[in-house]
Amino acid sequence: MQGNAIDDAAHWARHAGELQGPAFAKFQRELTRYNGHRYRAQLPEEAADDLLEREAIWARAEIGFVEAVREAVAPLMANVPDDPDEFIGWFEALKENGPGQGDPLFPFLAEAASREQMKWFLWQEVAGEAGFDDLLAMTQVKMPEQAKLEMARNFWDEMGRGFAKGMHGPMLARLAAYFDLTPTPDDVVAESLALGNTMIALARHRPYAFQSVGALGAIEMTAPTRAGFVDRGLRRLGVPAKKRHYFALHAVLDVKHSAAWNREVVRTLVAEDHRRARAIAEGALMRLWHGARCFDRYRREFGITMRPKKAA
Repeated sequence: MQGNAIDDAAHWARHAGELQGPAFAKFQRELTRYNGHRYRAQLPEEAADDLLEREAIWARAEIGFVEAVREAVAPLMANVPDDPDEFIGWFEALKENGPGQGDPLFPFLAEAASREQMKWFLWQEVAGEAGFDDLLAMTQVKMPEQAKLEMARNFWDEMGRGFAKGMHGPMLARLAAYFDLTPTPDDVVAESLALGNTMIALARHRPYAFQSVGALGAIEMTAPTRAGFVDRGLRRLGVPAKKRHYFALHAVLDVKHSAAWNREVVRTLVAEDHRRARAIAEGALMRLWHGARCFDRYRREFGITMRPKKAA
């Protein structure tokens, strides 16, 4: 049994660098399954005997996958400044001109999507949600003081400031329960799985720590507009306010989070070491690139022929 697990991991790891096609989809499904097991809290006696062997295979595969995505976004990295103030200007401009911004998918969800279409969209999004709180917890390890303090403030908000009802993860879970969403890696599009797998890989592997900072910052900066559209669509479909609170909250709160993240995390890290600018930029572009691929896949599912008006 253990031999089969090792052989299977090695087989699919060979496809880590593929970014489309059946092998890409299968690799993302298998990595998602592995991540689901890998991060589950366990007791020592529950660990498999071949844990380290499998971990080594999948860790190398993750890095191969991340390197393929880095290569894919390389053409977007031509004019990244390293002066802190100039870099903040470049970074914040991604909200308007980054990959996936202004996508017609979201006005469609707000104004025209049926209940079944909205459910399909949420099915993909819930499955691709890697857990901002956990990603943040992994990313902040050994970060400089000022950046770490802002990450802690952000994490405290994610934790509902100490109140279970305010925790962001369970808010999304309540919406998922309302729609009876039970996604598995086998019934979610590969693009969504790849987004979540990338976020986990950046946060987990310390050589990509600053890419993770950029990716998390891109989420905070671009989520409010999308969340607002989704909340409007849910409200139009009669979803109770308590069930759609996750999107209503993020349409507002992430504006504040983004400003603080850019000021206290991104700017201070670049000011301390200008080399970090390219890594942070790369992480942001990787996150937005994956988002754009998801939106394109979702539009094809819904038969939306319009494409984004804003160029990447």
